[in-house]
Amino acid sequence: MLEHVEGGIGLDEAGRGPLAGPVVAAAVLIPTGVVLKGLNDSKKLSPGQRESLEVQIKESCRWALGLCSPAEIDRFNILEASMEAMRRALAVLGQEGTVWIDGNRVPRGLVGTAVIKGDGKLACIAAASVLAKTERDRQMVAYAAEFPHYGFERNFGYPTPDHLEALGQHGPCALHRRSFAPVAAWDQATLF
Repeated sequence: MLEHVEGGIGLDEAGRGPLAGPVVAAAVLIPTGVVLKGLNDSKKLSPGQRESLEVQIKESCRWALGLCSPAEIDRFNILEASMEAMRRALAVLGQEGTVWIDGNRVPRGLVGTAVIKGDGKLACIAAASVLAKTERDRQMVAYAAEFPHYGFERNFGYPTPDHLEALGQHGPCALHRRSFAPVAAWDQATLF
């Protein structure tokens, strides 16, 4: 059972592990009296459940998104890019309550509390996890049309066998994170 924190703003991100695409963060404040039926950590929900909850969250809560591009991930590193995406989401929403962040650290410059596995403990973080995941997945499906060789509509940029095979055959595209080992290894292999 998720705890509802009165006036709490949840922050979470999606997309730290993939080889391609942005990292997306969401900030969500669930108003008093709003109950989001079926809410849970986005990783424990089916795509259909996440999409249904996304509609509920967007209609009944205050929310905002922030992201960092693959180029920013390469420039900052994935941890700093995740923190920056969270700062961007909160800057759009505005900090008018206590901030609860999924994970073990608070983004530099923010005042809040980190909660390890918070997306399975606090409703506001779980709601943020749902919005971040659905937005990132939607973007990767859209990118699949632009970059059809990589199966982004299925693997969402994660290092699945089919994605690694496509990377080996076609090399990286503009969405690939060149600082990530499998992509960097391909880039190095092409130098010789």
